Amino acid sequence: MARQIDRRTVLKAGGGACAALWLPSRVFAQASPVSERDRKILEVAKREVERAGDKLWRKDIAGIADFGAHSSLPRFHFANLENGTVRSFLVAHGTGSDPEHDGYLNNFSNEPGSNATSRGAYITWEWYKGQYGTSIRLGGLDEENSNAYPRAIVMHQADYATPEHVERWGRLGRSNGCFAMGPQDFREALWHLSGGRLLYSGRLDFGPELQTLTSMEAAPAS
Repeated sequence: MARQIDRRTVLKAGGGACAALWLPSRVFAQASPVSERDRKILEVAKREVERAGDKLWRKDIAGIADFGAHSSLPRFHFANLENGTVRSFLVAHGTGSDPEHDGYLNNFSNEPGSNATSRGAYITWEWYKGQYGTSIRLGGLDEENSNAYPRAIVMHQADYATPEHVERWGRLGRSNGCFAMGPQDFREALWHLSGGRLLYSGRLDFGPELQTLTSMEAAPAS
């Protein structure tokens, strides 16, 4: 079962920290007119938010991690269910899910010590200071990710999850199962995904045409 945290304490802490942060000047992908890919992402977000129901504190934005895509592609999607837009960023997966380190997630796991990414719905909790700086705690809402809290599966920033790392190595580095984003992109998560919102991890299984579209939309903003 997910660890229960008082929402007033979380929102108060998050609100104070927000004032000290600034939005990034560059994101890895801009919001774009609704495409077939975006419609599918929004459908998944709506479905998972409805499935989570009252377990969530906020239902305006959901994070959708599509681990069916290669790690060089922007596969972490901020789905805004209020205005129907999608913004996409890079995110790393766990070493236990990609032992060959070829950039593809081969398997999910909920087992302690697996260093693998878990499938399922999460609730985002409060910010805290950890090994990678300010990070977001997560609670697993499904049987497949029920060990998220004891495994210390969180969202955090990492230098191995940046466009520059992709340019050099052709793929991102790997986490210990956490959702790792580049430092600039991670500020988007702090602002728009913490405080009781949904994060869903799985395979969306887009066809090659939609994956190509995702790659084309990954050009940095000018």
